[in-house]
Amino acid sequence: MFFLENISDAVLVNRLSTAEFHAAVYELSPAVAVFDCDGTLWSGDAGSSFMNWTIDVGLVSREATDWIDGRYRGYKRGEVSEVAICGEMVQLYQGLREEEMRRAAKKFFASHVEPNIFPEMLELVAELRQRGVDIWAVSSTCDWVIEEGVQRFGIPANRVLAACVTVREGLVTDVLRDVPTDEGKVASLARVGVTAPDAVFGNSVHDAAMLAIARRAFPVNPTPALAERSAADGWAVYYPASVAQDS
Repeated sequence: MFFLENISDAVLVNRLSTAEFHAAVYELSPAVAVFDCDGTLWSGDAGSSFMNWTIDVGLVSREATDWIDGRYRGYKRGEVSEVAICGEMVQLYQGLREEEMRRAAKKFFASHVEPNIFPEMLELVAELRQRGVDIWAVSSTCDWVIEEGVQRFGIPANRVLAACVTVREGLVTDVLRDVPTDEGKVASLARVGVTAPDAVFGNSVHDAAMLAIARRAFPVNPTPALAERSAADGWAVYYPASVAQDS
């Protein structure tokens, strides 16, 4: 046990070593496992980072940049909801060709996110795949980035539930198809028939609803809010080595 000091009141939570974490997952013998991505499979927020990168490289028009900048500032002030900003960060690319977005996601992930993949999570997913576990990736980051990223884990695109819009004749539209965050992650899973997964892995309070439906919840690299929820619900937490020193 240890005290997590970086929230208002120190919270007593059970912290697993890598060996204990892997053993706990394998002992569960899961048939279905669900993973959040940003902060769980790799460190950092690929969603906002991709948005900023596409702006920096000139993929997004000045008009669209000014619009999303205003909306994102509003989000940071608490004036725009999580689900709204996650959807708008995909709608930002309306009018661009999907093939262009996929090329951009490929380049972005390789240079900005791949170095931050947690080796312990890569090993875990590989072992679960070898055991025949049905693995899903659920994220509020856009599908182009998530589908590109989870290829490294052997997770196919048909097992990805991510923020996405309708594509017509190869062009990105502003018509939202899904924005999986908070209770929306549970709803997205339910639409594909996953209502009671054996193991769920997530890092933020926006994964809490999804973690709560699991036979066993595994908070990974939890934010302070999720650490507090984990303490309340008796969920043991795990920190990969690269972020353990910051916890």
